[in-house]
Amino acid sequence: QELCVNMDTICENGDVDTSYDFFGHKLTIPVMAGPVGAVAMHYSDKYDDLRYNNVLVEGCAKAGILAFTGDGTNPAVMEGAADALKANGGCGVPTVKPWNLETVRQKMDLVKAADPCAIAMDIDAAGLITLRKMGHPVGPKSLKELTAIVAKIHQAGCKFILKGIMTVADARAAVAAGADCIVVSNHGGRVMEYAPGTARVLPAIAAAVKGQITVMVDGGVRSGADVFKMLALGADLVGIGRPIVWAAIGGGAAGVSKYLTQLKGELVQTMVLTGCQDIAAITGDALFAQH
Repeated sequence: QELCVNMDTICENGDVDTSYDFFGHKLTIPVMAGPVGAVAMHYSDKYDDLRYNNVLVEGCAKAGILAFTGDGTNPAVMEGAADALKANGGCGVPTVKPWNLETVRQKMDLVKAADPCAIAMDIDAAGLITLRKMGHPVGPKSLKELTAIVAKIHQAGCKFILKGIMTVADARAAVAAGADCIVVSNHGGRVMEYAPGTARVLPAIAAAVKGQITVMVDGGVRSGADVFKMLALGADLVGIGRPIVWAAIGGGAAGVSKYLTQLKGELVQTMVLTGCQDIAAITGDALFAQH
């Protein structure tokens, strides 16, 4: 919210292109729905995780983007996510929590059958005490462990995304492990109260690893202008969590599509008023430098 953008209207007039190529999938906007689990516990009892994933994937597919699906202690959640992805042509990214290595392998084997474009791990869930209390401990992974996980995913013909990167050192470690994409994320602010916001750490991370690995970011993104700011700070694409949950609860798959259509309109308006005709044109120069 502290960031402002530079209005620039003395430029070529023409339609702006908001599309982005994500590992061979052409997205209508450089946005993906973030993984959300325990929907009934945290948001509304309208949907359990299985029904939410179905609504989410369908709504995102209709809007021309991909969805990360969540994980949980109930094995049926990952099975349902795999079914939802399969029903929509693998249009999404199943996300596995940092369980013990045997559980991680089992879940990754399960979702491979859905032929997703990528498989993710939200390593920022390593601090979720609720899972530990429920007898399903999660925890950090060493570079050696991550490298082995990435190799297994690559052998299956999938890309690997590591969500929960908040430092340059961890971003470089993700590159060293062979990951294809990182998500700069603090798990929606839910796992450590004193972590900085992602917009504050993104520029340094992007400067260190962009070009070696795809850089995604989430956290506090609500509008198309917010998407624009994150791209200007160095992200290749942006993840959105809570607003899409609210849209799904309020309007089902149609609600998700409607929110994403609104988001695209806001992004287009911001690009037009800043002289950016495509996503590649959105750079740090579009941000107002406050002295």
